[in-house]
Amino acid sequence: MRFPFRRAALAAAAVLVVSSARVAPAAADDTVADPAQYVNPFVGTAPGGADFGHGGGAGNTFPGATAPLGGVQWSPDTVTYQHGGYAYGDNRIRGFSLTHISGAGCRDYGNVPFMPMLAGDTSGQATFSHANERATPGNYRVTFDNGIGSELTATRRSGIARFTYPATDDRPAALRVDAGKAFNAATGTVDIGTDTLSGFTDSGGFCKSANRYRLYFHAVFDHPFAHVVHPDGKPGAAQVSFGPDVRTVTVRVGVSFVSVDGARGNIVAEQHTNPYDRIRRAARAQWNDWLGRISVGGGTDTQRRVFYTALYHSLLHPSAFSDADGRYPGMDGRIHTTPAGHVQYANFSGWDVYRSQVQLLALLAPHEASDIAQSVLNQGLQAGYFDRWTLANGGTGVMVGDPLPVIASAVYAFGATDFDARGLLRAAMAGRDDKRQRPGHAQYDALGYIPAGTKGVWGSAATTLEYAVSDYALAQLAHSLGDTAAYDTLLKASRNWRNLFNPATGYLQPRAADGTWPAFTPAQKNEYVEGNAAQYTWMVPHDLSGLFTLMGGNAAVTARLDTFFTQLNAGGTQPYAYLGNEPSFDTPWAYDFAGRPDRARDTVRRALATLFSDRPDGLVGNDDLGAMSSWAVWASLGMYPQAPGTGQLALAEPAFPSVVVHRPGGPRMVLVAPDASATSRDIRTLTVTAPQRKGA
Repeated sequence: MRFPFRRAALAAAAVLVVSSARVAPAAADDTVADPAQYVNPFVGTAPGGADFGHGGGAGNTFPGATAPLGGVQWSPDTVTYQHGGYAYGDNRIRGFSLTHISGAGCRDYGNVPFMPMLAGDTSGQATFSHANERATPGNYRVTFDNGIGSELTATRRSGIARFTYPATDDRPAALRVDAGKAFNAATGTVDIGTDTLSGFTDSGGFCKSANRYRLYFHAVFDHPFAHVVHPDGKPGAAQVSFGPDVRTVTVRVGVSFVSVDGARGNIVAEQHTNPYDRIRRAARAQWNDWLGRISVGGGTDTQRRVFYTALYHSLLHPSAFSDADGRYPGMDGRIHTTPAGHVQYANFSGWDVYRSQVQLLALLAPHEASDIAQSVLNQGLQAGYFDRWTLANGGTGVMVGDPLPVIASAVYAFGATDFDARGLLRAAMAGRDDKRQRPGHAQYDALGYIPAGTKGVWGSAATTLEYAVSDYALAQLAHSLGDTAAYDTLLKASRNWRNLFNPATGYLQPRAADGTWPAFTPAQKNEYVEGNAAQYTWMVPHDLSGLFTLMGGNAAVTARLDTFFTQLNAGGTQPYAYLGNEPSFDTPWAYDFAGRPDRARDTVRRALATLFSDRPDGLVGNDDLGAMSSWAVWASLGMYPQAPGTGQLALAEPAFPSVVVHRPGGPRMVLVAPDASATSRDIRTLTVTAPQRKGA
């Protein structure tokens, strides 16, 4: 089943009633009033699955304090490194750094750690127990074994911390700030005032790329320093201590990619003079606003924790990049300014998030999603092309395909249209002929596929399929904008996937430039990216009916899918599903297009129950800036944005008896499935109605 969620449908609220053959009764009103209570930010900080060589078997999340789409992620870093900065199995913290990426498979950020200590301590770390640690949306706190307590909360571009020092220890309260430390090699300087620390740090190198960035910071303390020193005489770090009677220290910290003045201005604009507890309460209230845009009723506490934790992780990125005054450094190295009321965003995990995370953002936060699409366009215009994975104000070239234009097309399809969509389409069309944006584009356009072994292309088969998806998404945008010439060109190119279908094997497989088929096995990884032929053969989300016809029809396809889902997370070397990584994300929903929504329901339910939990090991693969968590959110809603660039949703079955989606500035979407439960199996009809207007 597919439910068309087009922009026109947003004019009125939709009520989806999913039931057995009998008429569905109204669901009880037991929706969650304080969704933040169900979020466990530690989910993903411990390995939940095998390490298949694609960033580890953990979600690589972080538990610290941040705002929705925030530019500050003030979070603890353990001595044992794990992408995200925090390894749940380690009981040693070496600092609280200001920036983090949630769920990436490579290291970066972790800038400017703050480490509270007692004067004279040279260990650079402190032990703790999880019993003395707590994380909730917008707030993190821990008490070290040495008695020092740390509490962190955040606004969009700043943070505030409260450190308490044991009254039973007469050593002065102290703190170290290190601008020369990050998850990758870093250098920097710290300028020391009477009660302020400020400076900058230079770092970068995400996934061994040449990407570099400079981050400025400014910190102001509520007590003057009694003693200051640059440890080891190096200007990149500062250690300060306070008077003998000071046992509680509060520090406000702002960050900026523009200047120290920008960092200072962000504190003033977002914190004013509000005390710590008021800012903490405001952070939780903001998270409840965002999380509450999906209200669920019924279900178990575990289901609610899995759902709201996944929703929380889906709303962390992209990150606000411009200052409160709108200034930001562009991909061209120049300072730009956003229009009033708008934000420039950064950190686009393109290959990952285009599949379902940005669609969720567009549904729940259309204003921010429109800014995200405009940010994509700004990056492309400033750099001269669209990179695949951007961090701060630089490209990294990581992963494959042409995903950033897909992001903009996808959010437009879900109603986030307040950006220069025509400019985006023009730039994306020009970028199709740029080898920086599309390696192998000449062969793709001339032959209809990228031949195996093409120089400069990682995974010819995978890249061909990714380009076809991108072309389809852009075609839908062109159609919406009335550009028939671009639409015809792109739609034709989106069918290039067919040139990789080998009727002798029934797989989409690498092909030589002369049209012949090299030696092949379904489990081969060669010419694919983080997956194999069996997994990528299903990656035609925009034309599954065409694929299924070539495969021999629905019955044959259903049998193949049944075998494919014998294992749900088999990794890249086995010819089964790999739901811990992106290329398999949309495959459970393929059953819908083969006329077996019951199989989609069963597979999605099994994946939710076995691959996601509410514990630290609750993710079996990298969360990739919310990509995997967004899959769990959509799965819990019983729907999925199958074809990027469209507003169509493939359906399974909601996990909760009732769901209300509150769209800011728009209508509600209500899903009522009174028979839904962890074991229900008799839901088989769908009714879609729209409430009548008064007087109609």
